[in-house]
Amino acid sequence: MRPIAVLATLVLLAGCTSDPDAAAQEATAGDVDAVVAVTAAPASPRTVIADVDPVAASVSASRALFARSPVVVLADAADPAAGLLGASAAVGLGVPLLLGGEAAGGVLAPELDRLGVTTVLAVGDAPGAGEGGWEVRAVPAEPGAVAAVTGLDLATADPVAEDARVAAVAALDPAAPTALRPVGADGTAGPASSSSGDGAALPEVQRGEPLAGTLVVTSGSPETLAGVASARAAGAEVRVTGGVTDPRASAELVQRLGGVPSVVVLGADLAAEPGLDWKLDTAATGTQLPGGGQVLFPGRMMVALYGVPGSGALGLLGEQDLPAAIRRAQDMAGRYEPLVDTTVVPAFEIIATVASASAGPDGNYSTESDVEALRPWVEAAGQAGLYVVLDLQPGRTDFLTQAQLYRPLLELPHVGLALDPEWRLRPGEVHLTQIGQVAVDEVNAVAGWLADLTRERRLPQKLLVLHQFQVRMVPDRDRLDLSRDELAVMVHADGQGGQAAKQDTWRVLHQQADQPELAWGWKNFTDEDVPMLTPEETMAQVQPTPQLITYQ
Repeated sequence: MRPIAVLATLVLLAGCTSDPDAAAQEATAGDVDAVVAVTAAPASPRTVIADVDPVAASVSASRALFARSPVVVLADAADPAAGLLGASAAVGLGVPLLLGGEAAGGVLAPELDRLGVTTVLAVGDAPGAGEGGWEVRAVPAEPGAVAAVTGLDLATADPVAEDARVAAVAALDPAAPTALRPVGADGTAGPASSSSGDGAALPEVQRGEPLAGTLVVTSGSPETLAGVASARAAGAEVRVTGGVTDPRASAELVQRLGGVPSVVVLGADLAAEPGLDWKLDTAATGTQLPGGGQVLFPGRMMVALYGVPGSGALGLLGEQDLPAAIRRAQDMAGRYEPLVDTTVVPAFEIIATVASASAGPDGNYSTESDVEALRPWVEAAGQAGLYVVLDLQPGRTDFLTQAQLYRPLLELPHVGLALDPEWRLRPGEVHLTQIGQVAVDEVNAVAGWLADLTRERRLPQKLLVLHQFQVRMVPDRDRLDLSRDELAVMVHADGQGGQAAKQDTWRVLHQQADQPELAWGWKNFTDEDVPMLTPEETMAQVQPTPQLITYQ
């Protein structure tokens, strides 16, 4: 199947098969008793099916994937047993599954006409076929009855729970379909009669050319069940995200989307995902973050070494050479793996600009590291599966000016940014005399620039860390812009000293926050904390569990 692509407008064009009648004549040569289904790959590389109504969604999927089908399967949208068994029949026959209902006639009839339908297999009580030039063959929603009229050898399947129905349909094998049936309301299987029914046999159906280049993506929302059945009947691949609507969040989907000619996004929830177009563009690059996927949280916890390469004076990172620093970060992260139920990713937090006691040639009380001097550390870390955060201590300049210096490194997919307000001075201030602070508008300017860069370069989500150990360091933090899905924004508690004081800082910073989108980080100081928490103590005492734990 090919990946689904989302457009700003809904595209439901049947392409690829330009002359379905000619295709049918060619396919039936020498087999005059068969009727022919003709599949059609969507003309656009991206198609979005956004219908909320299950009946309309079934019609839209049929239009997107089939040019012609003299036989269709019809089931009542309100009958789970009929819908599941109808899906089994449609996938086995290679024809669309359409859904009916009391008010479905006006929606269904035009699609039946377009498909050139001569025979409708109605599974269960399936109203809506209406009057037209087609014959309705009605059978009860029982495997034996469906098998008798279709000639399909439907294998017995375990009953399907409500939240697994779409996934079960997506897993149907067109060459060996099973008779799907729902779990009963009491937790037992619904009826699975072997009744043969009394309907006349359907015409033999010759399947259309499988849509091997089409990928259908759905979250698994209930209204997509018939569309998924039609996709499998057409030979398209279906990926069910399990309720996730951001395509960047699934490592498997990110890997699959790259290079697929046609993607169909199926489901009202997926279609409503903000920024779906650029998120699909980003996912289609196939680039993965350390730990998989393109969205940082939830799903991973980072454990970082902090400091300056080549110097142990400012943290653990520089206490050893590069290969040893990578091993140390990996070892530290490994100590957390048994303690959490999520992926643990080792990381570096590199101080790219270091607060200085003197003004320096540029007068900003900050020493900026050269990009090319940091590059070996950044690139080697990425190759080893580490995430990297570049930390800014800007002195009397602003964060955006310094961040832009490191654009060449921030264009790498595994590199994020940290802002350290402690070292953001106002005119006349000097380090270690005053504790700095930053206006939230300056932070938002950095966030906007970094988000634009991330989208422009089709990069995975980037981490933007805001270090803080006093409320005054970021006045009006409630105005922090968290609207950009290109970023995961984190408040990182940097207090040091006794654990009671650190826990009080952690509590106050959380009380100040009324923004559930924020991620949270915690720092352990090897020399200044009294005592420094072990990994086990960090997990037990720091609640809620931080997504980044840094060692300085």
